[in-house]
Amino acid sequence: MAVSANRLELLQIADAVAREKVIDREIVLAAMADAIQKAARSRYGSETNIRADINSKTGEIRLQRLLEVVDHAEDYSTQIPLALARDRNPDAKIGDFIADPLPPMDFGRIAAQSAKQVIVQKVREAERDRQFDEFKDRVGEIVNGTVKRVEYGNVIVDLGRGEGIIRRDEMIPRENMRYGDRVRAYVYDVRREQRGPQIFLSRTHPQFMVKLFTMEVPEIYDGIIQIKSVARDPGSRAKIAVISNDSSIDPVGACVGMRGSRVQAVVGELQGEKIDIIPWSADPASFIVNALQPAEVSKVVLDEDAERIEVVVPDEQLSLAIGRRGQNVRLASQLTGWDIDIMTEQEESERRQKEFNERTALFMEALDVDEMIGQVLASEGFAQVEELAYVDLDEISSIEGFDEDTATEIQTRARDYLERIEAENDAKRKELGVSDELRQINGMTAQMMVALGEDGIKTIEDFAGCAADDLVGWTERKDGETKKFEGLFSKFDVSRTEAENMIVQARLLAGWITEEDLAQPESEPEPETEEADAAEQE
Repeated sequence: MAVSANRLELLQIADAVAREKVIDREIVLAAMADAIQKAARSRYGSETNIRADINSKTGEIRLQRLLEVVDHAEDYSTQIPLALARDRNPDAKIGDFIADPLPPMDFGRIAAQSAKQVIVQKVREAERDRQFDEFKDRVGEIVNGTVKRVEYGNVIVDLGRGEGIIRRDEMIPRENMRYGDRVRAYVYDVRREQRGPQIFLSRTHPQFMVKLFTMEVPEIYDGIIQIKSVARDPGSRAKIAVISNDSSIDPVGACVGMRGSRVQAVVGELQGEKIDIIPWSADPASFIVNALQPAEVSKVVLDEDAERIEVVVPDEQLSLAIGRRGQNVRLASQLTGWDIDIMTEQEESERRQKEFNERTALFMEALDVDEMIGQVLASEGFAQVEELAYVDLDEISSIEGFDEDTATEIQTRARDYLERIEAENDAKRKELGVSDELRQINGMTAQMMVALGEDGIKTIEDFAGCAADDLVGWTERKDGETKKFEGLFSKFDVSRTEAENMIVQARLLAGWITEEDLAQPESEPEPETEEADAAEQE
């Protein structure tokens, strides 16, 4: 009866551990079997191949020594000759294992301690695997938990069936957490680490606000209203852009709720963070004007290639548009993805006057005309001498006070000036050793060749090895700020498409590619790649 009681107790312990750690009972029994095997090896010899089995219904423990079947045994503790093996099993062959039953054993204190360590380790590993499998699919969700402890500003949260961590930089500033506090947070990453799965939580992540609005606003949950973008300055201010798929529903009003009840629920969770709810627009100018609320905007000027926009505001609105420490314009830039330059009406007027004076001086010098004619040309919208040289003659002669003879003279002087500048640049590029072959590329000018030569690009092969970024520059966005890097042709009026076409021409001339290569249609991606891309987007 004593043996039966021990067997029963073994199964009860396995059941209790499985329930407590929320893992499979079979995993606990397997850990116990491993522990018994380790203890048995310490008694029968570490080189002995021992297998322990625990019957999951009766709790009976069966110990066996496994002997490998060989031609001639050298170590009888691990091997058995083929002749002896066939006495036990006529079908035995070399490489098989013969099981020798071993008598039950009593665990000593050291063996029991060792077995306990094995069980604890195995159960802990199973618990970690269970936690990782459970939470890896919950990235992007909001979880509720209780503050377990605070370590050096990092908050450890008890999630019931796992532990999460909110790092100090993922906490809302000036937010104090104490033991036992209830907390909601966003799961932004789950990683498998040596100490077990690490569940990383955040209360400052922009998606935390998105999920809170989804919980508070049924129209967002149902997909009637979409949140297009979010920008946050955690604990201080946030902007959220929304659009409605149903013209009868106001997206801003739905998010605000009756007397602000819905937005106030989110504000309360975010420790009083002020939230500007902005209607999203496909038109960048309208969207940016909305994003700069509550400031009023007088005028906007877009540069779509550089994704930069100049916003003109009344003088008294400047501080409101910029916000405290630049907060309003910074959040608007993050929300829209555009660089925003803000200036007052007076500053814009002064800048336009400066540009007007510069164009006037350019025309006076290049065309050898007096100030009045230079001003007239500048006021008519001409910005460069090239425009005057190659525009239709009628556009110049139609200017008030100009006739056809005057227009012809101005255009002739403009072309003479450009030819003179081209000749000077051609002489300079020859001094730099830039090859005449580059002239064969459509759109290439002597001034561009000088810029290439100054950067060490002197042959068709050199130019063919360039990328479009090298020519027209590129932008990098980091921490909500965009940094622009200049290219060799940044000071010339060359678009990215034109730069790419010039590089293709150079590669054709260099023999790197052929016309047949360009004529071939791009091969369609493999189905597996498409599926992978779709999964990645999701």
